[in-house]
Amino acid sequence: MLNLHHAHLMASDIDETIEFWTEGFGAEVVFDREFAGARNVFMTVGSGHLHLYDQPPKNPGQSAVHHLGVQTDEIENVVERLRAMNISVTDVREQPDASYAMAKGPDDLLIEIFQPDPEAVPDELRAYFGFD
Repeated sequence: MLNLHHAHLMASDIDETIEFWTEGFGAEVVFDREFAGARNVFMTVGSGHLHLYDQPPKNPGQSAVHHLGVQTDEIENVVERLRAMNISVTDVREQPDASYAMAKGPDDLLIEIFQPDPEAVPDELRAYFGFD
């Protein structure tokens, strides 16, 4: 299984960004917590997903898009396939609730390949990650 899961956006003003997506596009917040040193907000926009990170883009004038997230249940195979294509990809990093690797796509687009652990996903996020 491979699924384009989310666009990860940097947000200079996360509350303004949340309001933009909820008021302008009917998005719903499904997760809003401190994670990896900053406030992270997961949202649904119809059947799509956004992850907001409470931090401005790293360089002035840089796009707010930090990376695209691709969910899989075969992370090792995906990483091997990308390496066979001579794509720059990190080793798989194991976390308590998911494994992930980062790859550099065309035009330096950062791609997160991640495999959530179905047993570790909180009940309120099971549907968000396709486990219901």
